[in-house]
Amino acid sequence: MTNWRLDDAHQTLVLTQVEGCLPEVIYWGAPLPLAEDLADLAAGHVMDVTGGMMDQIAPLSVCPEARQGWPGQPGAVVLDSTGRRVFPNWTEVTVRSEPGAVTFCAQDPANAFRYECQIRLIPEGMVQAWAALDAPGHAIEWLAAPLLPVSAQSDGLLDFSGRWIGEFQRHHHSWRPGIHMREARQGRSGHEHPPFAILTTAGTTNTQGEAWAYSYDWSGGHRMVAEELPDGRRQVQFGHAPGSHQMGQARTATLTAAYSGAGLNGTARRFQRHIRELTKVHSQNPRPVHYNSWEAVYFDHDSATLREIAGRAAALGAERFVLDDGWFGLRDDDTTSLGDWTVDPRKWPDGLKPFADHILSLGMGFGLWVEPEMVNKDSDLYRAHPDWLLGPSDQPPGRQQYVLDLSQEAVTDYLYDRLHALLSDTPISYLKWDHNRLLPVVDERQGHGLDHLLTRLRAAHPSVEIESCASGGGRIDLNILRNTGRVWLSDSNDALERLRIQHEAALFLPAAVTGSHVGPRQCHTSGRIHDIRFRAWVAAQRHMGFEMDPRDLTDDEATVLRDVTTWWKANRDWRMQADILRLDTQDPAVIAEIQIAQDGGRFVAFVGQAAASAQILPRPVQLTGLDPMARYQITLRNADEAPNLSRSAPALKTGPLTLSGQALMRQGVTLPWRFPDGLWVLEGERLA
Repeated sequence: MTNWRLDDAHQTLVLTQVEGCLPEVIYWGAPLPLAEDLADLAAGHVMDVTGGMMDQIAPLSVCPEARQGWPGQPGAVVLDSTGRRVFPNWTEVTVRSEPGAVTFCAQDPANAFRYECQIRLIPEGMVQAWAALDAPGHAIEWLAAPLLPVSAQSDGLLDFSGRWIGEFQRHHHSWRPGIHMREARQGRSGHEHPPFAILTTAGTTNTQGEAWAYSYDWSGGHRMVAEELPDGRRQVQFGHAPGSHQMGQARTATLTAAYSGAGLNGTARRFQRHIRELTKVHSQNPRPVHYNSWEAVYFDHDSATLREIAGRAAALGAERFVLDDGWFGLRDDDTTSLGDWTVDPRKWPDGLKPFADHILSLGMGFGLWVEPEMVNKDSDLYRAHPDWLLGPSDQPPGRQQYVLDLSQEAVTDYLYDRLHALLSDTPISYLKWDHNRLLPVVDERQGHGLDHLLTRLRAAHPSVEIESCASGGGRIDLNILRNTGRVWLSDSNDALERLRIQHEAALFLPAAVTGSHVGPRQCHTSGRIHDIRFRAWVAAQRHMGFEMDPRDLTDDEATVLRDVTTWWKANRDWRMQADILRLDTQDPAVIAEIQIAQDGGRFVAFVGQAAASAQILPRPVQLTGLDPMARYQITLRNADEAPNLSRSAPALKTGPLTLSGQALMRQGVTLPWRFPDGLWVLEGERLA
């Protein structure tokens, strides 16, 4: 038996291998003593055999094998040309160990199969793992990323579902015998089942307990299997959706994972820092205040109107203007012209460059909406190339459109040429890259084609930032973030919906990549009317922008929006690098978080009143992540928003308080009463 261990400041991961078998990860959690006896640790992991079992227990290896009598979901499913199951026999296993990583290669000479996997530690206290399988002449129905162990203390699993304008709905599933499976078979990472999960222990909260967070870094169809076996063992597998892989060869996406002994905030902090590092090379910094034209004019593009809107947006503090759908082909609605990426001469007789130059003269960058992966049948492109469609020609449309087959080199060459020409002819510094329908088939070649196209464009135009939008949050994953600097979290600009969605997404996403806009007074997706203060402060929690007709603002609304935008700009440098830590509250009507600067010298807490509380007065809000012995001066930034029903004078309504970190985290701070659909902004600065 051979053992390996991988260590960093946050965790230890231990693998063990019986000669001739694939290895098993037997420990992943809090750091073990360096003197830990790994042989004894492995011996203590060996299970008994009793009635009703096989005579030998199959190991829960990095790729569990049915040949060894494994009773659960196998790590790989291989079929021969007749559709019969083939069981690999890994008789030769070699190991390559290096600091922070271990790689295993297994051979099945009889079938000419080869399996390889790697597990490694990366900065920010993360684990990454991948697997690859070569099976010439065979269909690979399923291949899981290497399995990481499920702690015996785990009480269940958090995962997410969602829908258009209702992303990141969190669910807790207790362990039970059998399989809990989530599968996204619609060709993108999806609103429905985004590729994230978190294992918890009894009593895990935002601020305490253990957590193990997973991300399957793939933008296409995927599957997650969480299984409890009759013998009590548990496993979590991630892989491409069955049917994705090509004949004879498969490789999983990278599984990125993090452990925390300090609650959900511990894994959230690691993922946020990792994503900030992942995206910094292709994100514009400092992050510019965004204006998007969609909910102001939709398809109705008129140069004079848009120039007026742009001037007002700039006066409010916008630093980037994004011209949304409707600028190309004969695009007056969503039934036509996708694929024809040439400027509409009816709306823009002189092309887009004069308008883009005007935007630049206002001190804003110019951005443009595109949806390159899609085509309308009413388009010159489809009439010329009906064979470029992904899937059958008689498939039903989605949002009046169809998908281009990105596995065809001619398709990606055409898209590159059209986008390259746009970016070369017009001073465009930003692309809002949309994806507004589901795919008719699951095929990893589509994902690889997209990755290739994005990589090629970024190489040719490294200063252009790209946003991932897919009917809002339909394609948010760590794979798409390798080539994009921002995600459009939801098509809902309803501030109340956004408050919740942003809160849940912060379990993985940092503020710097999370677009959030101040929408119209009456939300176009919910019909609700919210005060400008609530709309502005909710947008200010993340990468701030506007998406309404600024001509509709009253003088008071414009003043509020300018003030909040000015505050956002003054604080963006540290806040866009801050950790977002969710606060545990005893009031289910309250959604609260704290954002703490990297050096710990300042913070801002956002305390949202999402509904009316059951009790009369607010409960104290306990902060987290502060230095217990430090003293902080705290100020209620928007104390002037206290309504008339807040009749007394709590200190924070009239001036700052100075309290220790210990007091702020243990006793907390009591905020004034307020109506639902409001947000308090509490600023803090550590005193010398």
